[in-house]
Amino acid sequence: MQGKKVLITSGGTLEKWDNVRGHTNLSKGIMGCYLAEEALKQGAQVIYLHGYFAKLPINAQKMTLISFEGIEDLGAKIKQAVQQDGVDIVIMAAAGSDWLVDKVFDRSGNEMTEQGKMPSDEPPIIHFKKAPKILAQIKTWQPTVTLVGFKLEATTDVNELVARATKRMASSQASFMVANSAKSLYGEHEPHWIINASGDVVKANGKEEAAVALFRCLA
Repeated sequence: MQGKKVLITSGGTLEKWDNVRGHTNLSKGIMGCYLAEEALKQGAQVIYLHGYFAKLPINAQKMTLISFEGIEDLGAKIKQAVQQDGVDIVIMAAAGSDWLVDKVFDRSGNEMTEQGKMPSDEPPIIHFKKAPKILAQIKTWQPTVTLVGFKLEATTDVNELVARATKRMASSQASFMVANSAKSLYGEHEPHWIINASGDVVKANGKEEAAVALFRCLA
């Protein structure tokens, strides 16, 4: 990794309903921290793109830190980095939102367009729209970048996890995909499976081991 520039996305996106409320997910950025520390250890220049609630690596002061809010903001900052900053590798460990806020209505069906804070005396009705899939766009922004994606699924069936991750790898033109179950949101020691474009699979026990194994694959 000596001399390589590695962009790591970490944590969850925050999709705002108003200026004080929004929805996110349970990703804390722990995997991203392990990845960033391992990249730094291997001699890479690290750009750490982190969500609002994500943890920062221990050696964050030796990295370029960039924060993001929602999935669209994340996409814009990745695009800028891969097109302008000479990024060699993108590791998309952030957990992006599947849904964006489209419109918000009061209980009478009137659209709420005021800025700031929604009234709290009655619950609003929120209409969502599908969020863009950032992973699938990265190679169109910079075809030469080496892309690593993550695929989290509710299932613990290994064959299904690997199959879904392999499908996502192909559709996004990624070089590697890391598959893990939703159980990994609640602990650091759940298994991860690293799949390459040839179909080879490497199992790693826990997030730290997965970070080390992934950079071994990338070397």
